[in-house]
Amino acid sequence: MKLLLLFFSFCLALVSQSQTGTQTTNTMTHDGKVREYILYVPQMYDVSVEVPLVINLHGYTSNMTQQLVYGDFRKIADTANFILVVPNGLTDGTGNQHWNFFQPNGEDDLGFLSALIDELTSNYAVNTNRVYSTGMSNGGYMSIHLACNLSSKITAVASVTGTMNPFAMSSCSPSRPVPTMLIHGTNDPTVPYNGNTTSASVPNVISHWVNQTNCNTTPILTNVPNTSTTDGCTAEHYLYTGGTNGATVELFKIIDGGHTWPGAPVNIGVTNQDINASKEIWRFFSQFSTSDLVSLQEEFIDFVTLYPNPSKGNIKISPKQSIERILVLSAEGKVVRSIENITQEITIENLVSGIYFVQIQTKEKSFSKKMIVN
Repeated sequence: MKLLLLFFSFCLALVSQSQTGTQTTNTMTHDGKVREYILYVPQMYDVSVEVPLVINLHGYTSNMTQQLVYGDFRKIADTANFILVVPNGLTDGTGNQHWNFFQPNGEDDLGFLSALIDELTSNYAVNTNRVYSTGMSNGGYMSIHLACNLSSKITAVASVTGTMNPFAMSSCSPSRPVPTMLIHGTNDPTVPYNGNTTSASVPNVISHWVNQTNCNTTPILTNVPNTSTTDGCTAEHYLYTGGTNGATVELFKIIDGGHTWPGAPVNIGVTNQDINASKEIWRFFSQFSTSDLVSLQEEFIDFVTLYPNPSKGNIKISPKQSIERILVLSAEGKVVRSIENITQEITIENLVSGIYFVQIQTKEKSFSKKMIVN
């Protein structure tokens, strides 16, 4: 999605604003290509204490330097003590930097961001249970793509002015509940609030993640105080609670807002100033740890039998109806087995001792059963 950042001349001045942390520009090689990223480490960082990691992704035609300033998290990192990484996307056929979340044979950005997490985890004391991704427009799409395809490493995501590819939504099935936030203007001319052929509508995306996290479908609605009466827009906050292990879904609906980052230092359209998107995103992220979001909700299941429990390494699954997919997750949320289209009894063998969650997926919903292997 095209991000009209017409304020590049402001960036160099703003980047030099007083920050207490250390900011560096770094490179790594992935898939034979050199990739760039800006790393911001707060002054209070102590190598003996693991800290969260926040990934911040720029929009289409933008870059890491512009996103660092436009959706700025550095002062928040200074006080909340997390590491911030702002990577660069590669150029597409038209010469515009982007994130590939839709082309099967395009750039391996999923692999790059996974490798980047590994690189930072190897070099810094990163709490791997608290890795978050956010982004603007194309970067927002990519963050949600990470939630769908890299839930083993991404704890929660937030998208500003980005949604999902409607064709990919049906295949998005994370191995565990992923708390998700959307911030979106109702007059967004680039990514329409009500969707189009290439972008799912905001209500549909919210519904998808409410279902995925098993949240209550009726939200708590709060009208955000209109503290800025000259910004041309107002905001409503929707909070979906009751998800598995405390997972929630949130939406900031910016009434009459454009394709912009609320609270940004420069207006490039109708920009809401009643909220600060960066602060709201960190407030949302800071609630969640992957260690608390291991499994989907365990419910009474009468259409399949799992036994024995506890077991000595083998689990038998006997379905009474066709099941689309079964995932076996470790206590850390890692997928250790994946089986599709189950119509008869199967045996999952050679599981090592520990706690597992067997996730059973039908066309309507996902269920989960806790299993113990001695």
